[in-house]
Amino acid sequence: NGAGKSTMLKILSREMEPDSGQIATDKELKIGFLKQDIDFDHGKTVLEEAYEAFTEIMDIEAKVDQINHQLAERTDYESDAYHQLMVDVNEYHHQYEILGGYNYQGETEKILQGLGFQRKDFDKLTETFSGGWRMRIELAKLLLQSNDILLLDEPTNHLDIESIIWLEGFLRNYPGAVVIVSHDKMFLDNVTNRTIEISLGRIYDYPKPYSKYLVLREELKVQQLASQKNQQKQIEQTEKLIEKFRAKASKATMAQSLIKKLDRIDRIEVDEDDNSVMTLKFPVSVTPGKVVIEAHNISKSYGSNQVLKHIDIVIERDSKTAFVGQNGQGKSTLAKIMVGDIKFEGHLKLG
Repeated sequence: NGAGKSTMLKILSREMEPDSGQIATDKELKIGFLKQDIDFDHGKTVLEEAYEAFTEIMDIEAKVDQINHQLAERTDYESDAYHQLMVDVNEYHHQYEILGGYNYQGETEKILQGLGFQRKDFDKLTETFSGGWRMRIELAKLLLQSNDILLLDEPTNHLDIESIIWLEGFLRNYPGAVVIVSHDKMFLDNVTNRTIEISLGRIYDYPKPYSKYLVLREELKVQQLASQKNQQKQIEQTEKLIEKFRAKASKATMAQSLIKKLDRIDRIEVDEDDNSVMTLKFPVSVTPGKVVIEAHNISKSYGSNQVLKHIDIVIERDSKTAFVGQNGQGKSTLAKIMVGDIKFEGHLKLG
């Protein structure tokens, strides 16, 4: 964390300017960027938000509607202006077909379903969904845009296991380039074929997925150390010869020659590791009892949406418990109930 991964993505997406250096790209390059923080306009359904991916198609639809409206109202059928409208509408229909205007609705539904949405969700407002589901809508928009490059910043953060598996398959078959920032080792191994490590302001490029990169990096480091050791021996031997020859006038020229040779040596450096870590301690003031949380008949509804129903759970000291399930099933809601953030029905006793 903090090495500069997200900064690098922002620079590649042209959202942030580098302090120095240049980026050379194709002028027509289409870049899609999935950020960690997403803002949605309220009042749009899931489908309407997903259709935002097709701005060109939407523009053409609006123009065609406008022309059709004019054609229906006008009666000057023989005029040049009427003829031009007919030419324009024909041209727009041609562009519409090229851009996939007749297929985009089906494609949108297919992608949304792949990311876990059901048909009944399509007409719901985006603000009624959790952060994880809204992340999926944004991901769907990027996948629908046919970008040349996808920049994905922690794409699996809000996805459940089924959606991660679907996304892996999609990205493996994606025809463009994909750049991923992730801490999900298995996801990286399943999707990527190249690893760029950012450490102490520099990058190290390995043509391998994550697990193989770790092995390769270790091998390279061993080779670097061995090469550095051998070079150091040669340098020390040369330095001894220089000292020896300096004392003799007849060998002064040779000593100067060795000094120049020593100056020309490209010193082998072993790549530094960034071992900075955060150390946190939370001393327990009182040893807790055996039962930490005892919940009985817990229920929670948001309007007509019942998220939790008659939950009974006991959590004991030293247990390590995972809440798993699809997005929106109530995992975060249950955690919020336990720490007293939200109101609920039922009984909760803390140890």
